[in-house]
Amino acid sequence: MAQLRVALAQVNTTVGDLGANADLVSAWAKQAARSGAHLVAFPEMTLTGYPAEDLVLRRSFARSSRAAVNRLARRLADEGAGELAVVVGYLDSSRNPTPRLGRPAGEPQNTAAVLWRGEVVARYAKHHLPNYGVFDEFRYFVPGYEFPVLRLHGVDVGLTICEDLWQDGGPVAVARAAGVDLLVCINGSPYERGKAFQRDELSAARAREAAAALAYVNLVGGQDELVFDGGSLVVDARGRTLARAEQFTETLLTVDLDLPAGATGSPAGPVDAGDGTTMAVSRIVLAGEPVPAFAARQPDVAHRLDPAAELYAAVVTGTRDYVRKNGFASVVLGLSGGIDSALVAAIAVDALGAGRVHTVAMPSVHSSAGSVDDAAELARRTGVVHTVVPIQPVVDAFHGALADAGGLTGLAAENLQARVRGTLLMALSNAHGHLVLTTGNKSELATGFSTLYGDSAGGFAPIKDVPKTLVWELARWRNAEALRRGETPPIPEEIIVKPPSAELAPGQLDSDRLPDYSTLDAVLDDYVERDQGRTELIMAGHDPDTVERVIRLVDLAEYKRRQNPPGPKVTSKAFGRDRRLPITSRWRERTSHPPAAEPPPLDGSAEPPPAGSGAADMSTRG
Repeated sequence: MAQLRVALAQVNTTVGDLGANADLVSAWAKQAARSGAHLVAFPEMTLTGYPAEDLVLRRSFARSSRAAVNRLARRLADEGAGELAVVVGYLDSSRNPTPRLGRPAGEPQNTAAVLWRGEVVARYAKHHLPNYGVFDEFRYFVPGYEFPVLRLHGVDVGLTICEDLWQDGGPVAVARAAGVDLLVCINGSPYERGKAFQRDELSAARAREAAAALAYVNLVGGQDELVFDGGSLVVDARGRTLARAEQFTETLLTVDLDLPAGATGSPAGPVDAGDGTTMAVSRIVLAGEPVPAFAARQPDVAHRLDPAAELYAAVVTGTRDYVRKNGFASVVLGLSGGIDSALVAAIAVDALGAGRVHTVAMPSVHSSAGSVDDAAELARRTGVVHTVVPIQPVVDAFHGALADAGGLTGLAAENLQARVRGTLLMALSNAHGHLVLTTGNKSELATGFSTLYGDSAGGFAPIKDVPKTLVWELARWRNAEALRRGETPPIPEEIIVKPPSAELAPGQLDSDRLPDYSTLDAVLDDYVERDQGRTELIMAGHDPDTVERVIRLVDLAEYKRRQNPPGPKVTSKAFGRDRRLPITSRWRERTSHPPAAEPPPLDGSAEPPPAGSGAADMSTRG
């Protein structure tokens, strides 16, 4: 047997900032070296940031990435970390043509480099390229067909990258045939609800298939709409968890492994990968002899966050990093006294600190005194910078200006109020450099229950992928967490329990225009997340009339969703990167169970408005 101390550097990178990312690797590698680690692994494409999207198609970017990894190898040796094997992800270019794809040499590859004693001693290019959901890697990269096996202090180490674990065959099968003792997998695996448990089960299963311990290191932090939750872990060859890092936190997870000393596997050469391809195994000796025996340390095994805590941490992380990485010093949002804007305000305070959060109450004649007071109370509890700007004079001025053009009534008059609020927030953003946070939730985005250039106007949408029912759940969780800490709950109970209302007309309630949110979210979950059609939805037990109504609202709102700002992806199918449907489409779901009565279009016209007309505009609070 041979001992090996392995460190997993769970770090937060920035796309395109090769210098800062290299500094990050240097700092954490030196910490790993000080801890006595023999190997440290960093996540997928650490040097370039992930995902770099079309940047990887620029040859100048690929050249800079290759130069950066070579400089980093020399730097680590100069800084005293040359005897530490460092596995780091970066962008490389293929050395050879890829005949299977008809691609020449020099194409982008998602690659892991092994840095040792001042040199890049091995490279492994990702074999399985995901092309589903948020991933477009088959668009960007060519796969790798080489599998280097590193002999490090008597232990044979193999490499994989993220999707290589999720697909059958390929590198995991080759790892078993090559007789590796430790399989290191570097990852940029985005967060979504429930995914952490899938990763645990997958890692355990692949370790058993490879007959090797598996070290899985993942990114943390936000990148545009993606959030990475970390959760790095190490499992033994039987799939038992040995160590696990905290979620949503930069950290160095260190574990001492007792492994077979260079068990004999296949020799160097081609190996059937079991997926219709062959991979070439090569063997590289870094340090052949085992290290002297040492006392093993007790590894950390962090507990997984409960579902509400995990989801809340995801939206806070996504908001914090979007603001920070894009250079904003502060944010502003409309605080209406409703649940959505209240939750967004709490998220913003937790992400940035109260002093960087500006809230604006913008009451009209339809705003209740209770809502204005509730907004003020939330501002007092959280300590944000709060301003009250009555909008009625501005609304009246618009009505006066449009009087000779026929004036505004009905939905147009309601939406005018939302657009005035959006204009005021954007003006404050323009004047003070704030990033405007929008407050719409996923249920509203799904059904078009928002006003273009009104409450949808802004730069980032923290809860755009959070259904309304989960908005309430997160608000209650955040208040309960405050009580647990001995703090004042940030969200007044009055905001949580009041019936939802846009307050754009007398006595208005969301339930006047939408199904009850628990009913609505159940249909949306099956229609949006699971792609069920009308017949499947009805067979699943949903009311036929509600199914017809919800499908119609969702389909008509596609053009509006395209104009909404980005926000953290937290479900299995977020609007935008995950769910991509044409705006212009004549496809309509059909069923043998027609509704008893066609629900009226939102503008009261006889036929549904065309997708680009804006006639289906509605507005939400905040």
